[in-house]
Amino acid sequence: MSLTGLTPGERDHLLLFTTALLAAQRRERGLLLNIPEATALIAHAVCEWARDGLDLSSARERARHLLGADEVLPEVLELLSEVRVEARFDDGTRLVVVSDPFRVRALSDDNFADEIDAPTAAAQINITNCAEVPIGITSHIHLAEINPRVRLDRAAAFGMRLALPTGDTLWLEPGTTVVAGIVPIGGSRVVIGNTGVVEGSLDDPDVRSRALNQLRQCGYLDVINGHDVGDLDSADQAIERLMTKRAE
Repeated sequence: MSLTGLTPGERDHLLLFTTALLAAQRRERGLLLNIPEATALIAHAVCEWARDGLDLSSARERARHLLGADEVLPEVLELLSEVRVEARFDDGTRLVVVSDPFRVRALSDDNFADEIDAPTAAAQINITNCAEVPIGITSHIHLAEINPRVRLDRAAAFGMRLALPTGDTLWLEPGTTVVAGIVPIGGSRVVIGNTGVVEGSLDDPDVRSRALNQLRQCGYLDVINGHDVGDLDSADQAIERLMTKRAE
């Protein structure tokens, strides 16, 4: 069988399946799994549950009960604190983050579920879907760069993400406005990719100014000093430019 006709994603999924199959066989023989084996078994299971029609929350919770602490090598419990995989659900491809995959911390910390499921919002922001189709905003996308047809104060959203559990998505129906909690993006706070307008530190004033100007010039719907800026025609053109850029 030739693999030349497969996309990179399909080849990755095939490798994941093969590793998960090997892990399952070793598990059946009573062997303790290592990090690649445990990761593949959990990640593959999530992808298959998504294919079966489970929603993200159900697949993530089921994944946290797939392997017990007594089924992996001792060092796995210390080094593997989460498993991440992109799975195709009925509502699209979404990132699933399985935190505490062997329920080690959950057994010793009653507050763990609250920590992963309820981030504390640092501020709130109005977000309006001006498109004619539902739009999803994932938990860790840089808010200032989201879909051009979504209207929000992009300056206030700069350097921020939604206060959602990791891997979750906020879905906006056409014409609806929500008041969403937001939190600063953590880690190194460097954004590379997405629309390509940041390409640097979120805390750099020059990067911030350049990025916001480019988004507005490209036609992204915005709110400046309480006033709506931009229209759907300019937002549609921004979508076309973005799709062309990604295809190059």
